[in-house]
Amino acid sequence: MTEPLNPGSHVVEVELAIDQVTIVSPAEATATVRCMLGPVRRGARFDGIRDSAEAIDLELTQILAHFGHPVEELDPVHTALVTLRGTGAQHLTSATPHSHWQTIRGANPPA
Repeated sequence: MTEPLNPGSHVVEVELAIDQVTIVSPAEATATVRCMLGPVRRGARFDGIRDSAEAIDLELTQILAHFGHPVEELDPVHTALVTLRGTGAQHLTSATPHSHWQTIRGANPPA
């Protein structure tokens, strides 16, 4: 399990790497992701893109894993289709043969 960002707090840092993304609207995106740091839970908030100054504030509202079955959390190295809602969805990008997967960083909701 990941250590808290601040000792004594219950905030756990999480990361998702984006393979393919579909921008549904300026405030919503669906993406095929791999959990890189977690587990990441439904309700997690993402506020940064690794190696980017772009501002985002996205909430993970749905995780579909195991052939489209909804789950509450995604463990490291597992993949899923997720829905992200909030500000900055337009800054998410799909991986290409010549680019790395974009990684978004955030924190799980309080337990």
